[in-house]
Amino acid sequence: MTQAPATTEARRRRHDREIIALAVPAFGALVAEPLFVMVDSAIVGHLGTPQLAGLGVAAALLMTAVSVFVFLAYATTAAVARRVGAGDLQSAIRQGMDGIWLALFLGIAVIAVTLPTAPWLIDLFGASDTAAPHAITYLRISSLGIPAMLIVLAATGVLRGLQDTRTPLYVAIGGFMANAALNAGLVYGAGLGIAGSAWGTVAAQCGMTIAYLVVVVRGARKHGSSLRPDAAGIRASAQAGVPLLVRTLSLRAVLMIATAVAARLGDTDIAAHQIVLSLWSLLAFALDAIAIAGQAIIGRYLGANDAEGARQACRRMVQWGVAAGVVLGVLVVASRPLFIPLFTADQAVQDTLLPALLVIAVSQPIAGVVFVLDGVLMGAGDGPYLARAMLVTLAAFAPVALLVPTFGGGLTALWWAMTLMMTVRLLTLWWRARSGRWLVTGATR
Repeated sequence: MTQAPATTEARRRRHDREIIALAVPAFGALVAEPLFVMVDSAIVGHLGTPQLAGLGVAAALLMTAVSVFVFLAYATTAAVARRVGAGDLQSAIRQGMDGIWLALFLGIAVIAVTLPTAPWLIDLFGASDTAAPHAITYLRISSLGIPAMLIVLAATGVLRGLQDTRTPLYVAIGGFMANAALNAGLVYGAGLGIAGSAWGTVAAQCGMTIAYLVVVVRGARKHGSSLRPDAAGIRASAQAGVPLLVRTLSLRAVLMIATAVAARLGDTDIAAHQIVLSLWSLLAFALDAIAIAGQAIIGRYLGANDAEGARQACRRMVQWGVAAGVVLGVLVVASRPLFIPLFTADQAVQDTLLPALLVIAVSQPIAGVVFVLDGVLMGAGDGPYLARAMLVTLAAFAPVALLVPTFGGGLTALWWAMTLMMTVRLLTLWWRARSGRWLVTGATR
């Protein structure tokens, strides 16, 4: 009678150790991008409200241009982890190299589109006449770093799939420190203003790319994997990423709609929205650290034909997600007097910012479960369902958000609409997790 509880407790402790070993280092790597934006926001915010408003619009566009290709990390993590579970390290790294080559080609294509269309894109977002010039400057310069950012995504996916989240942590720490120093020096020391912030970020991202490539190339040579581009492998990586691309485009559409609505509420609201969105992204990536652990762990279990182990790991990670969401919500409320003045001295922006922060604090437990289940299903290669679920979420969110300027409520109402979006995601992901249809075993799905 005592064996079953003891076994259950032992399994729970094993899952906890696996989650901690992967999630804690993954947190540092995951928060690198929002920390880059937060550093930019803090430095640019003291140049003036128009500059911060311009950064808000440009950063949303830039993050969209990069984040739509996040499948380079997520799909690669799942595919590599399955092959690791099946014991085929050479094939695992070859899969990762195909993703890195795909990242390079996609990055070049994105630059070619972004540079000539920057003014039109900024105007589409409804930036004011005072904010638009700053937004165009930041977007054009920062777009030059997009290939580096996409390569970082793919290389990070390779290492996560290999159950290594420590190396991305070290690279992220170095990149963050370089970004902060370069931004401060170029914006104020060199007097380049918002352009200096963009150039500093590009330089830091290129440095991170070099560090990742050194590690991945060394691993490829060790296990005898080819470094040359393989057309068939690149096509396969692209095809596997299509459902996740649809899912990510839908999510980015949500964030773009939110930014566009905030821009039409005025410079004060879009400036406050940029700060809230930066914090929300930081919290999301913090919660996603558990999801990244889930991708690697679930992929490995399914690759080793252990469906029950994958199910138990999922259950434990959901518990972690709820607990982490509660802790983060409390931290937001408790620390708000400390970090709000770091971003702006404008009292109107601060007054607009405060109630929206309370909304995201309340919604963090919901977000904790959403990000964990999202990661679990990605680790299982359940991309088609994730795409369909996110389209449903977008359809529920868009009309509510677009009516905010008509019915009032300002930025606070907009962030209640964002909470509705997260609730819809929770319902769709929870239903799928309960169904068990994602438990498909084998080295490939």
